[in-house]
Amino acid sequence: MIKVYSKDHINNFTRKRANEQKVGEVVKTFSANWKQDLKTSSVLFVIVGIAEDIGVRANYGRGGAHTAYKPALESFLNQQVNDFLDSEKIAVLGEVKVDDLMERSIHLNIKIESDIERLREFVSEVDKRVNEVVRLIILNGKIPVIIGGGHNNSYGNIKGASLALEKKINVINCDPHLDFRPSEGRHSGNGFTYAFEENYLERYSVFGMHEQYNTKAALDKFKEHPQHLFYNSYEGVFVREELDFKTALNQCIGFVKENECGIEIDLDAITNVPSSAKTSSGISPIQARQFIFQCAKDLKVLYLHIAEGAPVLSHIKADNKTGKLISYLMTDFIKGVSQASFQNQLH
Repeated sequence: MIKVYSKDHINNFTRKRANEQKVGEVVKTFSANWKQDLKTSSVLFVIVGIAEDIGVRANYGRGGAHTAYKPALESFLNQQVNDFLDSEKIAVLGEVKVDDLMERSIHLNIKIESDIERLREFVSEVDKRVNEVVRLIILNGKIPVIIGGGHNNSYGNIKGASLALEKKINVINCDPHLDFRPSEGRHSGNGFTYAFEENYLERYSVFGMHEQYNTKAALDKFKEHPQHLFYNSYEGVFVREELDFKTALNQCIGFVKENECGIEIDLDAITNVPSSAKTSSGISPIQARQFIFQCAKDLKVLYLHIAEGAPVLSHIKADNKTGKLISYLMTDFIKGVSQASFQNQLH
């Protein structure tokens, strides 16, 4: 279920330097008996990767989302240890085991209908593995920081969190797409549909969706369920300027604030980030960081999932920027949650 990263793994990612301390030298790791370790560890944040792109391909998209986790983790571990980040509260678990499914799916052709069906069967298997890992982390009072894979993994995250809490949860998502396509077999475009239909998802808000990249059927679903589903559009905020950024974000946060909440961001939302559906007109990296920080600070956070980054699709041979951007988002999330915890202690 999990490929556990040992301290040696972490050391291999970490570039040590005299008279400095890097995050990789301080973060905790787990043993092969990681389920037991989860119960006894004092950490709050548990980093886990999903190195798959099966869900993206099952949605007729471009693969590559399996390449985000390792560069993101390397960037994260090579940050400095200092007063701004409590590195002692962070552990790296490893990655969800999906190598076998990736290998079996690699030769499948999205132009062949039977191959698409096969890919969607594999996505259902990924779901099971993801939801069990997320469930166990949350059950033990920790917050998973989930990096990589397609946005199909939103379903596993939501289901795992819901099963851990034994109730429906809320989710906020920064994404050009509502990911509310029909339940036609699992893929990256319908994770939230399945979570909603199967009663794991109570309220769902989408920040900055792109008006012409969502189907009428998906938009109609949001109209049918105004108590449970909400979005504001990128064009409404950034083109027509009907709302400013902060007001629009607070709208989305307000919609999901009353219940425990997962935070999702699809890197398709950020201008020119290599991803399965890279956009030339999205939010900026700083706005993505503000989204993550504000959500982490203002919500009853269950998990963070950063999806669809695909450094392999960059036109640059060695793309370090995508991993570094993900690392910034991870850090902003941890700081936001930590600031909220500190404020709660004061009251």
